[in-house]
Amino acid sequence: MKDINNWDFEEGLKLICDTSKWYEKYQYIEEPHVSPDGQKIAAIVKNEDGEYQICENDKLWENSFDKIWNLRFSPTNDTVCIVSDTGEWSIAVNDKPWENKFDYIWNMKFRPNGSIFAAAQKEMKYLAIINDKPWDTSFNALSHLTISETGDNIAACVQTVPLKQADIITFQEGCFSVSVDGKVWDRNFVNVWNSAFSNDNKKVAAEVRINLYDYTIAVDGLLWNKTYSCVWKPQFSPSDNSVTAPVKIDDKWKLAKDGTVIWDNNFNQLWAHKYSPEGHKIAAIVSQQFGQWTVAIDGICWKKTFGDFVSDLVFSPDGRKVACIGSDKGKRTICVDGKAWDEKFVMVFKPVFSNNSDRIAAKVERNGLYTIFLDGEPVSEDFSAAWDPIFSPDDKHLLIKGIGAGKFKGQYLRQSISI
Repeated sequence: MKDINNWDFEEGLKLICDTSKWYEKYQYIEEPHVSPDGQKIAAIVKNEDGEYQICENDKLWENSFDKIWNLRFSPTNDTVCIVSDTGEWSIAVNDKPWENKFDYIWNMKFRPNGSIFAAAQKEMKYLAIINDKPWDTSFNALSHLTISETGDNIAACVQTVPLKQADIITFQEGCFSVSVDGKVWDRNFVNVWNSAFSNDNKKVAAEVRINLYDYTIAVDGLLWNKTYSCVWKPQFSPSDNSVTAPVKIDDKWKLAKDGTVIWDNNFNQLWAHKYSPEGHKIAAIVSQQFGQWTVAIDGICWKKTFGDFVSDLVFSPDGRKVACIGSDKGKRTICVDGKAWDEKFVMVFKPVFSNNSDRIAAKVERNGLYTIFLDGEPVSEDFSAAWDPIFSPDDKHLLIKGIGAGKFKGQYLRQSISI
């Protein structure tokens, strides 16, 4: 998040605006969204003329549109949405639409530096856009957009060969490949899925299917020397640029590195693996037995298991700790290094570590309302809507953002508390 050191973390409660008044003004309102720094709240509304606008901190954007959707705030606190003007689609940033127009736009995403990218359709062809700059090359189909950490490069699965209905021969010969910034790999595959950039942005790895039965990982179009009955998304190691991926061998899942198995455990499932910040550890969501989900770190499983699922795996900034969401019998909680919080909730959202890795906070839902928990204890009032907490750079304060309930009903509040 850009310039977080300049955000206002001074202790206290601040009323940004009263959203309950919006329902008196507008005939149609969509769910509100809040900027990372908490200074702005916005929602898509419909005005008296039946046109769509953005209401931001009680003020309407000057521009109105046929349709607005996918309203979001970027990591740099810009208000961004996909808009339609006389049937042409574009992206608007802080009330200013991009110059380029398309037949349709979807899958809008961000990078921490504020880069905006999306998939688009124009004249029955598909392409990617980054910061209002479309690819020069378009394709018959495009999916699975991935952007580099710097926000300068995009990779996508693209269809390179026209395919008619029921043309199974052409399909089996391979019609899909990976395009990086509009330039396609030299080789086609039966299917291509999730890809990943190396840390220096010079390489791309992807899941590929080379025939009806065999799957493997391709790096810049070059295949691993082994095939598998299935694979999941690859990742590059931050320390040496090697590539790892979960692979299925004889109905069991293992973790492989550059085609060689490095976790030889026989997991029923292994996915969502990720590296610690320095690249020396690997964590993954695994299942050793049916209905028992947990986390494995460097192949060693936590003793704690969950019956429903495990999700939102997160390393602490220093790489010492791992947290996740665990669900058992319909109740969810946060689990840190194999130890679950005592209280269980209807819903739990992605855990957030402090910058020094010592503390962890999360938004939770209980009794139909939302609140913020810190290290397993509530630290905020209940809200009718809330957003993820953010630690100040010195970890002395926690920024809490929510729409009040009770005496603060409908009021969007920004609060910084001392921790």
